[in-house]
Amino acid sequence: MRLCKVEDLTGTEILAKDAMTLEYKILLSAGTPLKPEYIQKLKELNVRDVYIKEETPDTKEVVILKEELEESFRSKVKNILEKHTYSHNENLMELCQTADYIITNILEEEEVVEKIYDIKERSSDIYEHSINLCSMATIVALKMGLHQEMVHDIGVSSLLHDLGLRYLEIPYENQNLDELTEFEYAEYKKHPIYGYSTLRDENWISESSKNMILYHHERLDGSGYPLKTTDISQECRIIEICDAFDEMICGIGCKRKKVYEAVKYLRENRDIKFEGKIVDILLEFTAVYPAGTVIKTSEGETGIVLYQNKQYPDRPVIRITKDRNGTAVDVVKDLAEYNDLYIDEVIV
Repeated sequence: MRLCKVEDLTGTEILAKDAMTLEYKILLSAGTPLKPEYIQKLKELNVRDVYIKEETPDTKEVVILKEELEESFRSKVKNILEKHTYSHNENLMELCQTADYIITNILEEEEVVEKIYDIKERSSDIYEHSINLCSMATIVALKMGLHQEMVHDIGVSSLLHDLGLRYLEIPYENQNLDELTEFEYAEYKKHPIYGYSTLRDENWISESSKNMILYHHERLDGSGYPLKTTDISQECRIIEICDAFDEMICGIGCKRKKVYEAVKYLRENRDIKFEGKIVDILLEFTAVYPAGTVIKTSEGETGIVLYQNKQYPDRPVIRITKDRNGTAVDVVKDLAEYNDLYIDEVIV
């Protein structure tokens, strides 16, 4: 499965997930062949991206949460947050249990802290984003050896960190913030305060979780918001780094980026905006080129990523499908075995 722009559809694809409006109304169900007339209708309804099925034989995708579990958790978080209105927080308590369910499912996986995961770019769905943030931040916390209570707090704050966005009517999906008006930009930067203020007087959520919600957009160099503070706890730094990475690959508050571009951004800002140790831990289990990615090598060959090398997140095993002359071939290459061959370009 991969995310595809509607404008790039050819009419030969099959939906891998339901196509929905911005209001989450289902337009086309998963499994529907995308006929030209369906594509035109999606364009008319301003649906920009859909998930399509891919024929990628022999690929071995490793995900943190199985698709059916992720969708179940997403529906739960969506239902709870959509029912929430400002200062009516009773239902939000349920997210504490949801966070524990996610953490438990992660812990049940064998060698959970030893795997490399195929974390792919997605649509800018804040509920899916919250689930993925919870998953990634939990693994970082486990790899750092943090105690159970702190892992729980990180999970809860992950699911609630963007609560403040529920109070805004500002466009932020797949859009850079500098494209907003001055007023919209100022309002957007208040969303951590709105989320924190909603939960400030609640006793079912820890002070640590509240602070993670308030500080999740702060940066080490003081360039973040809303407070521009540099005095950030370790757990807040975990949340802010995982959040920044996942926002880039799903397009929340920015134009959507490829995974390798988000990885590059974190590396470039290591120990500048983000704590280097935590960046390193996140990137230890993040595949730079997820399984199914279509690439071009430094020798001009076209291929597809089959699966990851455990010790080398940026040196996967690939299947070459065309040589440098465009001739069809079928050759498997493990990039970890080549010193002078690397991925030069991501095609899809």
